[in-house]
Amino acid sequence: MLHFNSKNSRKASSSVFVVLFALGLLVGGLGTYYINTIQITNLKGQVSDLQNQVASLGGTQNQTVDNQTITILQNGTSLVDIYGNVSTSVVLIEGDLTNDSGVQGSGFVYDYSGRMVILTNYHVVESTISLSVTFSDGNGYAATVLGTDPYSDLAVVSVPSAPAYELKPLAIVSSSSLRVGDEVIAIGNPYGLVGSLTTGVVSALGRSEQADFTSSFSIANLIQTSTPINPGNSGGPLLNALGEVVGITNSIVSNSQGVGFAVPSNTILRELSSLIATGSYSGHSYLGIQVEDMSYDLAQLEHLNVTYGVWIPSGTGQTVISPSSPANGKLQEGDVIIALNGTRIQNNDGLASYLEAKTLPNDLLVVTVMRNNASTNVDVTLGTRPAATT
Repeated sequence: MLHFNSKNSRKASSSVFVVLFALGLLVGGLGTYYINTIQITNLKGQVSDLQNQVASLGGTQNQTVDNQTITILQNGTSLVDIYGNVSTSVVLIEGDLTNDSGVQGSGFVYDYSGRMVILTNYHVVESTISLSVTFSDGNGYAATVLGTDPYSDLAVVSVPSAPAYELKPLAIVSSSSLRVGDEVIAIGNPYGLVGSLTTGVVSALGRSEQADFTSSFSIANLIQTSTPINPGNSGGPLLNALGEVVGITNSIVSNSQGVGFAVPSNTILRELSSLIATGSYSGHSYLGIQVEDMSYDLAQLEHLNVTYGVWIPSGTGQTVISPSSPANGKLQEGDVIIALNGTRIQNNDGLASYLEAKTLPNDLLVVTVMRNNASTNVDVTLGTRPAATT
């Protein structure tokens, strides 16, 4: 006869229960992990599908309605709607010159603190002895120039006799959010073809260009765009995909295809009050140096250990640092400017655009230069750029 010890039996039962409980936890955990893994995988797949759908909405799309192709921008607006909302605000500007010739350009209506004005380029109104503005309905009125700034190629025009119904202002927004690749639209009067619309993208930011009315200085911090711009477009609005002004078209590269420029809206907004109140703008800072873009070849030739930045030429026999400039006694021939206030400067476009957008006269500027192949900081108090001469 076998006898069982009740105490040992209880111990054995307890052990079996613990093992079974542990196994249950393990199996349950594995099951939960498996289910969660499947759910996470499914969610990732759904997210990926959504991303693909969003990506497919990027750029422009064409939709055909009643045998007409309508271009839809990436934000869901159409060029047809934008043109309908904006075109009546764009004007034709014509001026007479002293040599019996004339000029023609574009402009647009803007509401400055309740005062309706026309914004355009300086070079559209430069040297005109009479000026007129014609609205999209064909009604024309005499106009006068309120203010100009050659260094930004900006002008503000008044049309005092135009009735209120003609003056339909556009909204100007900050150009700070612009990115290369953003869609942009230009409306203007190329070759007198009133109310023409063209489209493209932002090709680059922070460009600069020389003009015959800016002395030896450049028009800085420009938007480069692939939007076709032709003579007569000058002064017209450059719009974003919402139909808001982000710039004023002002020039093209001769014999190029799709290389145009526009004055950014931030420049417009910064200068407007001064242009209207005083007729001019004196907020362009002045360093007073002539520079060349650095490159690998120049670095090799001059035995320099940096291939970016701007070089103040040495040994040319020419004055490259103006004797009356803020840089005189601070910067030296042979210096390579590589940063301003800690911001890397890659070339002359970068130098001019930084000074234009980030500084004002009397600002203290920390200039980082490579001098004798060693980095050093030089403090320069900026001056005011001399008046432009034509």
